[in-house]
Amino acid sequence: MTRGTGVERTAEEAVAAIEERRLAFHRWAPYVLFGVGFVLCVVTSGMIGTDRVEWYAIGVLTAAGLALQLWWTRRERTRPGPSAAGVFCYWTRWAFAFVLAMINPFYSFYAAVGYFDADRLLPRSLQWPGLLASAVIIAGAQAGGFPPDGSLGWSVFGGLLVVNLVLVFVTGRLQGQEEDRAHAQARIIGELEEANTALQQAMDENAQLHTQLLVQAREAGVADERRRLAAEIHDTIAQGLTGIIAQLQVVANAPTLEVAREHLDRASGLARHSLGEARRSVHNLSPAALADATLPEALKKTVADWAGRTGVRAEFTVTGTAEPLHDEIEASLLRIAEEALSNAARHAHATRLGVTLSFMAGEVTLDVRDDGLGFDPVALPARTGTAGFGLDGMRARAERLAGDVTIESEPGGGTAISARVPLVRHD
Repeated sequence: MTRGTGVERTAEEAVAAIEERRLAFHRWAPYVLFGVGFVLCVVTSGMIGTDRVEWYAIGVLTAAGLALQLWWTRRERTRPGPSAAGVFCYWTRWAFAFVLAMINPFYSFYAAVGYFDADRLLPRSLQWPGLLASAVIIAGAQAGGFPPDGSLGWSVFGGLLVVNLVLVFVTGRLQGQEEDRAHAQARIIGELEEANTALQQAMDENAQLHTQLLVQAREAGVADERRRLAAEIHDTIAQGLTGIIAQLQVVANAPTLEVAREHLDRASGLARHSLGEARRSVHNLSPAALADATLPEALKKTVADWAGRTGVRAEFTVTGTAEPLHDEIEASLLRIAEEALSNAARHAHATRLGVTLSFMAGEVTLDVRDDGLGFDPVALPARTGTAGFGLDGMRARAERLAGDVTIESEPGGGTAISARVPLVRHD
């Protein structure tokens, strides 16, 4: 806004300077022209032949004219514009100039003041008569003085009067156009000031909105990080603890020490794996299964480990041409598969399960199917704060990647979960 303020200040200063010069001209021009007329009268008095009586008249009228102008200068400062005092000043000054110009034509310079301030001293109805009267004095002086000598003198005077009136008319028109332009400039400056004010208000509002957006972005980032950590904890620690509990339950009912030791080793492995996954989740790293393996390899191992823990026959299949995917997509698909396998182990009581990873044009699909008990997707209860993430978590992961999750199931008919996400290759 500094630049706009500078432009506005410069424009205001320029207008103020022009107005100051105009006022100075109208204040001092009468004195200058009056002095020029007096000096030329003195210099040319011998040539024109000024007698004693005329010198007395020149002295009296010069003093009176100077006093009149001083009086008007003081009055105009307090009451500018056309008024009765202005009319009195204009016509009295014209009378002084007329008499002085009859004595010496060079005093017509004093009469020329009437051209410049008729609009300042006279109301609109008297401006043209005032200009005509001033033109009469100037035309008479140009014709050789008053009264003109003979018909030729009067003809010259008439022609000069017409020329002076034309010049007055043209000058008036130009002055009017100049005033119109000045008014237009003043109006434009006013509009610029309003626009600058509105722009400043808009910038202030934008700054406030920017601050609010930053606060909201921070809050959204915090909330998103909380959801991420909650989902990761559910997918790692919660599922790991579920697997450990299942293995310990088997240990409690193990028929032999060897069987119990086998399940204890599995429980210990799950604990170490869950601890590592929890640490990686806190640091927002990819799952450990993807550290040294591709997504198909990690899914194959995950399905095999799950089958070994649950005793359910499980198969993993890849269709299409496998290729490296973006880290976030691989991590999300692996977590969705782990959640689907965890749900199948806890609820489905299936005897067979199949996992298929399909690479298609612009899309990757993960399908998990089982022949378990199934359920009615419409009748699922709303998720509570203690019920885990489950299907909602899978949907949220897919939606963050501009994908979706569809579920097909019915009581006694098994379950099919399909997650579709865009195929974004690894950078």
